[in-house]
Parts: sequence; C-alpha cells; structure tokens
Amino acid sequence: MAAHPLAGTPVPESLRINVPRLVSDYYTLEPDPSAPDQAVAFGTSGHRGCAFKASFNEAHILAITQAVCEYRAMKGIDGPLFVGMDSHALSEPAQRTALEVLAAAGVDCRFQRGLGYTPTPVVSHAILTYNRGRTSGLADGLVITPSHNPPEDGGIKYNPPHGGPAGTDVTGWIEKRANALLADTSVVRRVPLKKALALGLCREHDFVGPYVEDLANAIDMEAIRNSGISIGVDPLGGAGQAYWEPIAERYGLNIRVVSTVVDPAFMFMSLDKDGKIRMDCSSAAAMAKLIALKDSFSIAFANDPDADRHGIVTAGHGLMNPNHYLSVAIDYLLTHRPGWPAAAQVGKTLVTSSMVDRVVASHGRTVREVPVGFKWFVDDLLAGTCCFGGEESAGASFLRRDGGVWTTDKDGLLLNLLAAEITAVSGRDPGDLYRELEARHGSPIYERLQAPANMAQKKVLSSLTPDRVTSAELAGEPILARITHAPGNGAAIGGLKVVTENGWFAARPSGTEDMYKIYVESFLGREHLERIKTEAQEMVDGVLKGA
Repeated sequence: MAAHPLAGTPVPESLRINVPRLVSDYYTLEPDPSAPDQAVAFGTSGHRGCAFKASFNEAHILAITQAVCEYRAMKGIDGPLFVGMDSHALSEPAQRTALEVLAAAGVDCRFQRGLGYTPTPVVSHAILTYNRGRTSGLADGLVITPSHNPPEDGGIKYNPPHGGPAGTDVTGWIEKRANALLADTSVVRRVPLKKALALGLCREHDFVGPYVEDLANAIDMEAIRNSGISIGVDPLGGAGQAYWEPIAERYGLNIRVVSTVVDPAFMFMSLDKDGKIRMDCSSAAAMAKLIALKDSFSIAFANDPDADRHGIVTAGHGLMNPNHYLSVAIDYLLTHRPGWPAAAQVGKTLVTSSMVDRVVASHGRTVREVPVGFKWFVDDLLAGTCCFGGEESAGASFLRRDGGVWTTDKDGLLLNLLAAEITAVSGRDPGDLYRELEARHGSPIYERLQAPANMAQKKVLSSLTPDRVTSAELAGEPILARITHAPGNGAAIGGLKVVTENGWFAARPSGTEDMYKIYVESFLGREHLERIKTEAQEMVDGVLKGA
C-alpha cells in the first residue's frame, strides 16, 4: 500500500470527528443483531466498532457487560472486577454504562479515582496482584479501549482471573450470550451511576500507586537513575499520561513528557501512512513529532491510548522497527535476568521476525511460536514457562526480575522502561545494538502489507489450508513448511504461513479492522523479498476472487 501524500503531517481540521454526534449516536442508534457488521464480535482484542456505524453503541455495552456478569456467576468468579478505560471519545460513555450494569448485578467493580484513565497492562497487574496467593474470591477485569484505532472507534475486552486477554472459549461464550441479549437489552438491569456511587456499589481505586511502586521488581530503575540519561515520553494523549510523572518522581528519573494534551479527537497526532488518524506508536508517520525530537534525548518512547504497545525512538536511528526492538530486548534480557528460570522459552507470534529465533538460539534457549494474539502467551507467562512473550505489532511483556509473573497482557510502559534500562546499562543506542545482532545473525528485511477486505473475504482468508500452495518453491527456495497450526501449541493460526530457509510469508485477516495482512521476510535481500511479496500477493488475490 503506497503511503498517503499527507502521511506524517499534522491532522487537518477537515478530519476532526464530530465528538458530540458520536456520543449522541452511541446512545441513540440501535444496532441490528441480524446484521453481521452490527453484532457483537470478539476479535483478537475484544469487541470493536464505531457508534456512527451502529457497531459500538450502548446496546453493545449493555449486552456485553451483562454477558460478562453471567459468565462470572457461572464460573464462581466473585472477587472485584477492575474496570479500565482509555481516552477515546466513546470510552467514557461506555465505562459509565458498564458500571451501571455491574452495580445492578452486585459486582464489586473498581475504577480509577476521579473516573480517570487506566492502561490495559495496569488492569492486568491489578488483577494478578490481587489474586496472588488466593484460591477463591478472585478478581478479573474489563478494559474499554479500541487500542490504537482511529478516534471514532470504541472497544471493550475482558480479562479473566489469569489477568490476560480472554481465550476463545471465554470470548465465544460471551459473544454468543451478548448477541442474544442484543435483540432485547431491556432485560438488562442497571443502577444509575450516581446512585451506584452513593451506595458504594462501584468504588474508586488507586491503580497508579501500586503499579508504579512495583516497577522496580521488573526494571532496574536504579541503573536508569544512576546513569542520568535523558528520557522523552509522548503518551499520545492516552491512558499512560498519568503514570510518567509519578514514575519520574518515585525513582528520580530524568523524564520529560513532551505532550500532555488529551483530546478525544486526537487532533494533535500526525496522520498515519494511509492518511488516517491512528495512534499507532509503531508507525513512523504517526510518530513524526516524537521522531523530530530524537536528538533531544538519550532515549524516547511513546504508547498507544491504552498503553499496551510501545514505540522506541533512539537518537541514532529514529523509530525502531518493532521486530528490531524485540530482538534487542530479548538479547539483553537473556543476559541480564539471572533470576529467570533457565528452561523458560521465549514466546513469539508466527508473524514476528525470524531474527528472534536466531537470537534465542544463540542463547541456548527455544522459541515457542503461537498464533497472533497475546492471549496465547497468558498461561506460559503465568507459569513462568515463557520468560518473554512478544508480537511484531509492538506488544510484549516479560517476567519480573525474580522470575515471577509481571503482567499477562501487553505492557507498553514496561517495554519503554526496558529501553531506558538497556540504554543506561549498556551505554549504547539500542539501534546500534540491533546492528550488532545483524552482523552476527544476518540482516532480514521485513514488511507488512495490508489491503481492504470485507467480512466474507476475511472469512475465506481465515480458512486457508496448506493445499492452496501447490508450488514446491517460494522465491526460488524449497518450501520447508506450510503452516496452518502454530508449532508452539497446535492452535489454528487463522491463515497460512509458508516457510523457506531464508524467507517466509504469512497471510491472515485483521482481527480488529476491515482489512487483510500479508507479512513477508527475507534474509537474502530486497530482490528476494520482492519475489516473496509478488508470489504471496498472487496467491491471496486468487483466493479472494470468488469471495
């Protein structure tokens, strides 16, 4: 996909969303449960949609929250439910709706003081902290966020007592029950928020303090402080905004937050590569403003609105490719965490760079390759059988310094601070450290292509089978594997991956947007990569012709 001519430039006034109308549509538009694009649908990160399109409205939140309440009752989950939200325009209305339903169901729900924002990883941390040592009265959580999606979108996801994204068995049950309720939400009981607060049915909670205080058990904050490195942070107007000042104060870090603007229209952003407003901290176009400040800091970083993704900007290399940073992070952690289990694997998704495999092998460890979606890392992080779990889309988490679980959801705040630790301890630019990895393991070229796809086309892509690839070669190399189920856990990948010795491609539908994605990588240079791209695109186009 060619870059939009305005990519990386300030958002023009013509693209400002009508926030009052969006919120009004949230309350007034009634979705049609029989329309697939208006029904509840849990993708890789919960249900997402837009009030303008009748795909994220109060009816959806009423139905989903009620379904979660029934699921909790069915499973005997009766501890507190931690509710987080980000700064998208629809998040606050959705949180208020959810709290009213939770209160009516008698759920002990807790939200950030002052109805403030709470990042996804902080909710995961709160769940795990509360549940530590408990076998009953377990906590769980809801996070109201569409992650990095455009300003008009909304989202909601459920994290069970394990603290991470719910698995497909859980989301499938919630989705089915919510769609049944969507046909008549009048059966959903609710208590007006003012009354719920007065009666103590919903309670304020300090999410910030415990998370900030605990960070020293995952990151070498003393090394960062002692180094005196200068750190730049752009929260991109998101839920991480309230965390950086307390972190700097608690640990004596030299942090400057370069933007404190919170705007539900996100007009302070730079346009993404397709000309849309998207708070993607792994996109150089969206991150143009922080990249322009790279020479002002030893290290700088950003997060998406719910702070589960990271974007690392170095003085020497600008915005690091997420795959590059994951490789550097893994290489560093495997030599600086003596408290980690010696046999713990490194988790990666099938579309993450094979550089990770080579780095991990050089440390005498093994990779656990799973489908796309952080939910596949939850059990292993919780058990300590994986010390690190990472995705090419700039999402990752890892164990505490003593080998215990930190979060079972992506933690962009953690990965940002790790970049500061790496810079402080090594005295090197993380981008230079990646170049050293290339010198040892080869120089891969990695690209992700995307194009529009409707629901029917996405369904076809998700059911691709190995027999669709009839060729014995890919870009001149023998095909070593045609993968439809992940090697690490045998789960279906919802697409197809084709692997050779020095390259691969994977094709899969997006779980959050109306598009499909093709991932390609080559260790043999640009010409080889282009051949892989061409052959992969031809195959996908052929599959979609009849959809």
